[in-house]
Amino acid sequence: MDRTRYGVHTGLQNTTPAELQGLWARIEALGFDWISIWDHFYGATGLPGDTDCLEAVSMHAALALSTQRVECGSLVYCISYRHPAVLAKAITTLDHLSNGRAAIGIGAGWADLEYRAFGIDFPSAGVRLDQLEEGVAIVRSLLRNEVTTFAGKWFDVTEARNDPRPVQAALPIWVGGGGERRTLRIAARYADGWNVAFASPAAFARKREVLQRHCGAIGRDPATIRCAVNVGLAWTDESLRQQFGATAEMVRAGVLGGSDDELVDRVGAYADAGADQVNISLRAPFDVDAIERFSAAAGLPGA
Repeated sequence: MDRTRYGVHTGLQNTTPAELQGLWARIEALGFDWISIWDHFYGATGLPGDTDCLEAVSMHAALALSTQRVECGSLVYCISYRHPAVLAKAITTLDHLSNGRAAIGIGAGWADLEYRAFGIDFPSAGVRLDQLEEGVAIVRSLLRNEVTTFAGKWFDVTEARNDPRPVQAALPIWVGGGGERRTLRIAARYADGWNVAFASPAAFARKREVLQRHCGAIGRDPATIRCAVNVGLAWTDESLRQQFGATAEMVRAGVLGGSDDELVDRVGAYADAGADQVNISLRAPFDVDAIERFSAAAGLPGA
């Protein structure tokens, strides 16, 4: 397990900034390499009563200021919620706040309940993916180039300058999602990292092979894209259902559990499938004991 990077993906629902700051400090002390936040207006269950959720950019900034060493990521900002130029400016500022530890993930969006509640248009999946492709192109150019002009169907920028420049010359850009025809093709063209959630090792391996084929079609070395999977962590079936409720069976294939040896074997299966990074997807009520047990099993330096 020592070749794999480990992270924790912290949900922003049903919690407080103070609780998250304490959690992040503990995760960093345990030796994880990555901590990320999600981008939702409601909880990620899709239930209309699940509305207690902190805003993502604000908490991404809090994460940057609450940690000293870890990479501070987002999995993933929804392209429908913010203009990509606004996201580029935000992540650049976050890179300065974190002294060069920020990473940005972007996805096409899926939580139609949030869209409707906040008056945001929820177009077809094809349109959302078109928006994602344009948005990632703009973000990448603003982060890497001095001047950006882009005229798309959904987004436009004209001689836009993103000053001051990010601390990192190549601030990492992630694309999240498992769509094999469009999402993985977008990742192959624009991303430094690709992330998918709750996939089994076999499903992860298949999607990674599709990503590699998309890279081959444009002459890109697939080794230049970091591949990560978000997994649940539930030592018991009761814990699985407490964390994921009605979605427990939907995510079960991508949840770690069992004995410590079984956990090590499962993470090893993800590594064998091509995962460069495994992120524990954690949501309140946060089980810090479970994270500590995982870090010990994985042999992290702070365990």
